[in-house]
This record gives sequence, C-alpha cells and structure tokens, in this order.
Amino acid sequence: MVHGVEWASPGPGGEPESSDSMKAFGAVVQALREHAGLSREEFGARVHLSKHSVASIELGRRLADQRFVELAEGATGTTGAVRGAFRHMSRQPGLAAWFRTWARLEREAVYLATYECRLVPGMLQSEGYARAVFSNSIPPLSDEQLEAQVAARLGRQSMLRERPNTSFSFVVDEHILRRRLGDSGVSRGLLDHMLACAQLRNVEIQVMPLECQAHAGLDGPLALLETPDGRHLAYAEGQETGRLIADGKEAAVLHRRYATLRAQALNPLESVGLLERIRGAL
Repeated sequence: MVHGVEWASPGPGGEPESSDSMKAFGAVVQALREHAGLSREEFGARVHLSKHSVASIELGRRLADQRFVELAEGATGTTGAVRGAFRHMSRQPGLAAWFRTWARLEREAVYLATYECRLVPGMLQSEGYARAVFSNSIPPLSDEQLEAQVAARLGRQSMLRERPNTSFSFVVDEHILRRRLGDSGVSRGLLDHMLACAQLRNVEIQVMPLECQAHAGLDGPLALLETPDGRHLAYAEGQETGRLIADGKEAAVLHRRYATLRAQALNPLESVGLLERIRGAL
C-alpha cells in the first residue's frame, strides 16, 4: 500500500513488472494490430509512438493512456475492443505490479498530490513515526522486514529535496496530527519533521480542520500525479487493495475533488501555524 507497506522493488533492469491485466490489454492491442495488417512501426506512426513503445504496451510493460486508446481504436477499425479492454484493465484491483508502475510514474512526475485521512503520508513521516506505523502491522513484521520498510520509506522521501522542480502537495486531516501514534517523543519528532518539510519551496502542506462544514474527501484517501507529457493519473487504496486509475475521465474527477479539498483546507501558512500550536502543546 502507498502509506502502509512501502513500494515493492522493480523488476530486473529497474523496469516495473507487468500485471496480468496489463498483459491482457497488450495482447488485445497486438491481436487487433495484426488483424489490421499493421507492423509495429506502421501502427506506432498512427498512435504517435515509436515501435519500441508499442512493443512495451503489447508486452504489458508500459501503461497505456486514454490518448493511446482513442488513437488505437481509430487505427484498428473503431470496434470498441481497445476501449473495452482498457476499461477492464483500469478497474482491476492493484497487485504489486500496480504499485511498481505507480512508483515509476511517481519518480518521473512533475506534480504529486496526496490526501490522507488515516495516517500522515509516507513522504512526510519521521523515522520514529514510520517505525510506529510498521510496528502496528498485522500480521507483525520481523525485525528485518520492519527495518527494510523503514529504509524504503526514508529513501523515497529523498525526492522532496532531490527534485526541487517537482511540486508536492499534501492535504492531511487534523485528527491524524492529534492522534498519539507512539509516545510523545514520536509525536514531537513527527511535527518537527513536517514543519521542516513545509519550509521547502516545492512542498505545500495543508490541514483539513476538525471543524469544517464541507469536506470533499469523504470517499477516502487518494494520490494524484501529472506526467511530463501532461497526463493526469490517480491511485486509490483500501485494506489489502489498491488501484491505479488511468482512465482520463475518472482521474479528472479525483483531480477536481482534490482541488476542492485544497480550497476547503487551511492555507499553507495557516496550516504551519496549526502544526506549531499542536507541537507546542505536547
């Protein structure tokens, strides 16, 4: 999970491993392309991709987007088969391969946004808080597993400082900050860490106050990103499940929902003030 269990490792060579649904979608595309009598190079010219990118989609190694789906439909006779296969794929429960795909997209994104109502987002967790999170795992982790998860989480946080041109936005419910996960030292360390992150020019932290008459995040946590070529994707998860949302219309709804959350939450300056007051009360 995004904030519970850290990302799984990529496959050999750093590429994300395929999921069954991605492979199935790719097989449909390949069958339709071949039925249309097109080589990968010819098909690529029609969908504005190289033959190598076409091969990656057909082999289930690259995630297709809505633009590709529409162009592929036109190139293969507009039968509706590509659209149908894509809708099925984008609604499949996320397996580990989905997490690896999202992790790759996350590393390339120009904008990342997270809303959380359960615990502090992984990118903002202090080491002590991360240990407290993983110590509450059921079934329990071994010492080696716990250390590996903490190391992976802290390593992922390096993006905040290593990518100053990428914008990171977080909206967090206030009750999360007031929950004492671990002892008071863990809580103080967490708030100090979040305040330090909030000083970075590419990071915005906003708090959704306890007293709010409207709340656009009642359907649960979500993660959003924008790719360098302007695609908007989303990721949603629950207990033991996760889903990468590549469908353009569905992702757009979640992006609009997040924009509303930002408008409803305290602004970044007010949020820092609230973090400081909670910290001072500990």
